[in-house]
Amino acid sequence: MIDDSQYGSRDKRGHWKPFKLSSNIPFFDWPFSITKNLKWLLGIPGYIFPWTFFYGSIAVLLWVYFTPSLETMKTFQLGWISYLLIRNLIIMLICGTALHFLLYIKKTQGDAFKFNPSPMSKNNKNFFFRDQTKDNIFWTLCSGVPIWTAFEVFSLWAFANGYFIGLEWIDHPIYLGLTFLIIPLFREVHFYFVHRLLHTPLLYNFCHHVHHKNVNPGPWSGLSMHWFEHVLYFTGTLIHFIIPAHPVHAVFQLLHAAIGPLFHGHIGFDSIVIGKTKIDTHSHAHYLHHKYFECNYADGAIPLDKLFGTFHNGSEEAQEKMMARYKLRSKKMRSTT
Repeated sequence: MIDDSQYGSRDKRGHWKPFKLSSNIPFFDWPFSITKNLKWLLGIPGYIFPWTFFYGSIAVLLWVYFTPSLETMKTFQLGWISYLLIRNLIIMLICGTALHFLLYIKKTQGDAFKFNPSPMSKNNKNFFFRDQTKDNIFWTLCSGVPIWTAFEVFSLWAFANGYFIGLEWIDHPIYLGLTFLIIPLFREVHFYFVHRLLHTPLLYNFCHHVHHKNVNPGPWSGLSMHWFEHVLYFTGTLIHFIIPAHPVHAVFQLLHAAIGPLFHGHIGFDSIVIGKTKIDTHSHAHYLHHKYFECNYADGAIPLDKLFGTFHNGSEEAQEKMMARYKLRSKKMRSTT
């Protein structure tokens, strides 16, 4: 087993944090470095490998082997819509069950790289069934997957009927290949602004509080959201009304949005350990958002939180700045009452 003390430290309560601070992609650093950007893009690990390749490969397999033809999807029919719903339920069940079983039940890596050593919450009246995991599974399967499927059904129907701007790979291979690489970055920008909207008092109280019950998130917490938040969350695919793409890009974009949060941000571990290999989950920034609520509205690749003053990279300096923001906001609220 890899010793996590080589990569981070634990406080008195056993909470682990990495030595490596969260940072944006080197494209936004100055002076601009071609070497750093190529290493980020093509390195192993890097932007393409393993995660973008992982989601992209699944999306291509789904499109080629497990998606009806565009001709079939020109009209809404219960058969192919039900097929996509069942397909997506199976994908979510495989991913969520595998991660939860291996990391939280069998505990294949113990608490190594686990941010919060506490188990998932049980006998807690804030959750359906008084159980965090069951609550998360309910919201994920009963709301998340059906709404993911609804957006996929609409997107593929829109491509089939020409409402989304569709291109063919044989005619535009370079553009469509680059689109695959850009989609995860676009998703982060879209997520940031939707997320900030969800933290406004009206929407937070109406729906986003459901997701934030998970102060100590696990894999099933990733898509555990109120139905209205799911609707906002999956709207990113509507970009294809104006941005040309291929239907496989919609499959990829929605798959990335659906299962990505299970592997990143909510998995509860900074790294997945397989034998002597450590795979970074890039989860610390979003874990801090669940812990402190008012920081890291994006995942840190695009420096939007830096731009708007809400970035927490895990350092003591960032912690002090965040606490200063809390105190200032509290002071302003007291002065208005």
